[in-house]
Amino acid sequence: MEDQYGSDFMTIVDEDGTEYELEVLSSLEWNGCTYLAVIPATDEENKQELEVSILKSVEEDGESILCAIEDEAELESVYELIMDELYEEEEE
Repeated sequence: MEDQYGSDFMTIVDEDGTEYELEVLSSLEWNGCTYLAVIPATDEENKQELEVSILKSVEEDGESILCAIEDEAELESVYELIMDELYEEEEE
């Protein structure tokens, strides 16, 4: 995971070498793991249409990588916590 744009944007590379620019909406430490709520980086006009992805940061060969959450219960719990946090920030 390489942070190229500052704290809100990052570029990740998948196993095929394809680069993706993501905007980090929120991060969460839960049960000893770090989770990120991200959307593809895009202009402001199209943000209403984008789906939020929840990724988990894991250590692999001493390197931090982002991966999809396989466990449905874990994904649901993390999704609820992150969405609560995002809506709480929005109300302030």
